[in-house]
Amino acid sequence: MQRAGIISLHTSPLTQPGSGDSGGMNVYIREFVSSLTQAGVLCDVFVRRWTNELDPIVEVEPGFRVIHVPAGPVDMHKEALPTIVPEFTAWMRDWLSENPVDVLHANYWLSGVVGHELKHDLDLPLVTTFHTLARVKAEMGDHEPQERIDAEARVVACSDVLIANADAERRQLIELYGAAPERVEIVAPGVDRAFFSPGSVEGARAAIGYEGGPLVLFVGRIQPLKGVDIAVEMLAQLEDTTANLMIVGGASGREGQAEVARIMELIEILGIGERVHFVDPQPHYALSTFYRAADVVVMPSRSESFGLVALEAAACGIAVVAASVGGLRTLVQDGTTGYLIEDRNPADYARAVNAILGDRAHQASLASAAAVTASRYPWSGLAARLQRIYREQVGANTLVDCG
Repeated sequence: MQRAGIISLHTSPLTQPGSGDSGGMNVYIREFVSSLTQAGVLCDVFVRRWTNELDPIVEVEPGFRVIHVPAGPVDMHKEALPTIVPEFTAWMRDWLSENPVDVLHANYWLSGVVGHELKHDLDLPLVTTFHTLARVKAEMGDHEPQERIDAEARVVACSDVLIANADAERRQLIELYGAAPERVEIVAPGVDRAFFSPGSVEGARAAIGYEGGPLVLFVGRIQPLKGVDIAVEMLAQLEDTTANLMIVGGASGREGQAEVARIMELIEILGIGERVHFVDPQPHYALSTFYRAADVVVMPSRSESFGLVALEAAACGIAVVAASVGGLRTLVQDGTTGYLIEDRNPADYARAVNAILGDRAHQASLASAAAVTASRYPWSGLAARLQRIYREQVGANTLVDCG
């Protein structure tokens, strides 16, 4: 097994996380592909051309290329991307006919649709990581089109291996989509501890220019799914009125700007404008400074297949208060490394944050345990697992048949 074709139609490892539709998946693609190439697997990452300012092929590092597929106008909204899937697939088919790969690894449902067709056209094994699932989002109140649900079901049925980030996602694939249990592998993402590790709180606060009281941090895109409103309402209910909330990230998707406006209105109604600080999306490596400056990180998401922010915060020795959903149930050990909140009541988040801010010894204990937990998630471990999976699929005599 020499080369893998990584399909990431809708998001590029070259974009700024936290802006537009870019988030944890961008980090995931960049880090796992980098780790794979360091393990000896050459990787071509196929991304829809999203700007005219980049070369058609960008070599990120030796063995790691991003190939920009000319499919549709560069400024398309994410919601319109299903219309260019046939064009993207046709271009990739032509490219792979001249530049073959040994295995396909699709990321997200749109890429899965591409990979599904190419698997049969080119007789290649298909590995799929969904990152988010439409039926899971629907259970949390986020509407997804039936087109996506049906497409995910077809890709699940025909993928040779399905990659789940955590136990919860594995159960969801089996229970909601009928995935064959023997074809679902749990391969957790990792964290780069060269960047994300404990450090000086005072130094971090000086670096970001923060001089206030206790700091609660939210990192992520501003969209309804991420629950920024819960974090804002939580702040208003904290016992320590000197505590501040810092929101690092930008508006995302078609609802992003409306969500920002709604959050600003909520802040004004609650009268906490001086205690809420908005920070533009940051380069990924720079987030470690924001984590170290915080007393606690909050993640009130409606759904998270894994939750890289929780892992990165833990690696920096910061307790996390998170929604009890998806992979966050694996990453956050309730009462040991942080707290899991079962409902969407801001008062419950406030109680957990109060417990941390009000007891420095307890905060230190959570922080220490969080750093130990994060140390179990190196990117090299993910790369080793994927390398083994790829080799097994390339060496298999038969591929899964859709029937």
